[in-house]
Amino acid sequence: MTASSLKDPSPLGSTDHQLCVLVVEDDPALQRMILNYFGENNIRTLLASRRQEMVDQLGDTEVNLVILDLRLGLEDGLDLLREVRLGSDVPVIIITGHRRDDIDRVVGLELGADDYVTKPFNLRELLARVRAVLRRFDVGRTAPARESERGRFRFSGWQLDRRARQLTDPAGVPVALTKGEYAMLLAFLEAPQRPLSREHLLQATRVHEDIFDRSIDVQILRLRRKLERDSSAPRVIQTERGVGYVFAVAVERV
Repeated sequence: MTASSLKDPSPLGSTDHQLCVLVVEDDPALQRMILNYFGENNIRTLLASRRQEMVDQLGDTEVNLVILDLRLGLEDGLDLLREVRLGSDVPVIIITGHRRDDIDRVVGLELGADDYVTKPFNLRELLARVRAVLRRFDVGRTAPARESERGRFRFSGWQLDRRARQLTDPAGVPVALTKGEYAMLLAFLEAPQRPLSREHLLQATRVHEDIFDRSIDVQILRLRRKLERDSSAPRVIQTERGVGYVFAVAVERV
């Protein structure tokens, strides 16, 4: 773990005092490093070492973002992530213990994490990722609905009602979508069976160059888990190597 002793030169802005980050980490030294560094950059930081402390903090305080270590001694960080996602869409950045922990990282993203860092990491990088995730979350929350969002799309028995912003599966059961997932699906439905680059998807989902390209891959993973029978062998959203992704099934506008 490395950290600069200097305050980050780019503070978050005039509403910094309202930001609150919950760090779920059982290493006291790392807790203190994050607490001190974020404090220098005008971010209120809460600490939790285990599940009950996390639940209590989330219940008592309006938290803007959670930083969750997946390696928490006897507790499974992935289970904690599932619990957070069951009751909240608060942004989550996960920490994995080693760069070889690919499975935990991918599962964490599929379960709803918004980004990740691997140990050892630089505190300035962690702060940059916090800022990027919060910017993306704020844009998705405050962006007005487009005037063109009218009518419905149908594909392979599924239906997306743009007026109600509601997705239903072939059995008519509603399927919940986050704001990011909805924007991503809409981008695909407006250009079916046409390869779309990551750059196009970044623009279509109102995400800009201040975040990492893999955020697109996170949304793809989430959508596949909801739309595909087998997300490991996707038929609806397919990868176009060297290009991006393509919505491979026919789409009907109604």
